[in-house]
Amino acid sequence: MTMRENKAVKIILNYQFSITHMNIKIAYLPGDGVGPEVAGAAKQALEAVGKKYGHTFIFEKALIGAVAIDQAGDPYPLETAKLCEASDAILFGAIGDPKYDNDPSAKVRPEQGLLKMRKDLGLYANVRPIKIFQGLEDQSPLKREIVDGVDMVVVRELIGGAYFGKKGTSEDGSYAYDTIEYTREGIERIVEYAIKLAGKRKKKLTLVDKANVLETSRLWRRTFQEKVSTLEAHSSKLQADFMFVDNASMQLIKRPSSFDVIVTENMFGDILTDEASVIAGSLGMLPSASIGEKTAVYEPIHGSYPKAAGQNTANPIGSIMSVAMMMEYSFDLSEEARAIEEAVQKTIDARGGTKDLFPDNPSSTTAVARSVVENLNLK
Repeated sequence: MTMRENKAVKIILNYQFSITHMNIKIAYLPGDGVGPEVAGAAKQALEAVGKKYGHTFIFEKALIGAVAIDQAGDPYPLETAKLCEASDAILFGAIGDPKYDNDPSAKVRPEQGLLKMRKDLGLYANVRPIKIFQGLEDQSPLKREIVDGVDMVVVRELIGGAYFGKKGTSEDGSYAYDTIEYTREGIERIVEYAIKLAGKRKKKLTLVDKANVLETSRLWRRTFQEKVSTLEAHSSKLQADFMFVDNASMQLIKRPSSFDVIVTENMFGDILTDEASVIAGSLGMLPSASIGEKTAVYEPIHGSYPKAAGQNTANPIGSIMSVAMMMEYSFDLSEEARAIEEAVQKTIDARGGTKDLFPDNPSSTTAVARSVVENLNLK
């Protein structure tokens, strides 16, 4: 190699080094219940990744949910909204509190803050991977031969449907309605995202709908068929099909390994992903990413579980795996994402897990987080 060639290689390597070592601003929204405990564990994992790979994560904490109502009178205060819009990604814990959940007359609720955040940030795609870590196959209530090889992703539309449609209750309380509303544009966007994701995986895509009953589902199916047909001209290897939601709910239990990428509307996705979570053996294992127009939110799929708040028993792995998704989905840092996954696997291999995983000899939330960080620090 000549001196000029050697110098050119050094310039390229230095350039690659400079673009892969990043300064990243994270909006840190721990929320309610066990949210601060699991999000705190994920924050530790991010800090360890930053130290190992030379990234700087700048965390700024803000209020959301019940704690925000209590302190600011708003479940999604303006200060939080501004922070989220100015951040590179959002690390979210959980929201919910019994004093609001159990009061049907409450005018302001923690969930309103979450829905407003999703709408304001244009978080149209909720991505939930479902897979089983080695060593936890027998934790699933399903037979090992059924769950073996399960590796799917559910892509749920997040800012449309009944949760955001027109709704109301009559003055006498005897009548109520929730309207499912979708536009072709909104469906096209989420279907395009799911097609691209399936193309990077096993190239199988399933639309889940209720097209035999619902007009919105028929719009979903028509739009899905058009998009698949258009994109198949460029990639004929994609295997696309559709399934009614009632059948899909059964097949998720009977033969979950047959799915690769599922795309569906908001309420169906909400229900199906909670159903699918039992395949992994614990709701606390599963992460999610909400991909938006401005930024993305990363969180475990479970709720605030207020009964366990402050007891140091909540499973932090779903939250930790959410920041693995953050590394890959928001920043294209695949090596860092794999490092987090491997650190979690090593922790499980050593039977480091909370009581939902290892009830006979459970570890605390902080102990699991510490183990993951220690495994991340190993060369």
